[in-house]
Amino acid sequence: MAGGVTALGMLGLGSNLGDRRAHLQAAVDALGQHGVRVLRSSHTYDTEPVGLILDQPEFLNACVEIETEQGPEELLDSCKAVEGEVGRAAGGPRHGPRVIDVDLLLLGGLEYSSPRLRLPHEQVSTRRFVLVPLLELEPDLRLPGGELLADSLAALGGAQQVTVAGPPLAI
Repeated sequence: MAGGVTALGMLGLGSNLGDRRAHLQAAVDALGQHGVRVLRSSHTYDTEPVGLILDQPEFLNACVEIETEQGPEELLDSCKAVEGEVGRAAGGPRHGPRVIDVDLLLLGGLEYSSPRLRLPHEQVSTRRFVLVPLLELEPDLRLPGGELLADSLAALGGAQQVTVAGPPLAI
């Protein structure tokens, strides 16, 4: 992170407009130009919309493990820059349709809070479309406080449909 220290992190990717897989792949490809090295990707998953707007197309989601020297705010800026480069327009309704979403989920064991960002991501343990690909990459993944994310997934029961759609994104 800051000062040349490298940290591993996890990003969540999502798209529900246009060529969804191409948008996810474009985000992976663009991250390297922003000081973010993608180490590996989960499979892609078709997921039903959740949140405030349910009447919209299904999402294609994946998680990627990354390595970076960036701190949380700089990494968030990189994620937002990649979203813009892939075609996401600023604004729009919260939880609405989008070309690309690049969410910073975890950054090492860091707990962090600012007006723009909370780490771990505040919904990482409550969203099946995040937990399934995350746990594919790291089955024993824990939050900084020790919470096993597999337990979070089990607690969700049958809510939120998540189905394997395709192979991992190219690294």
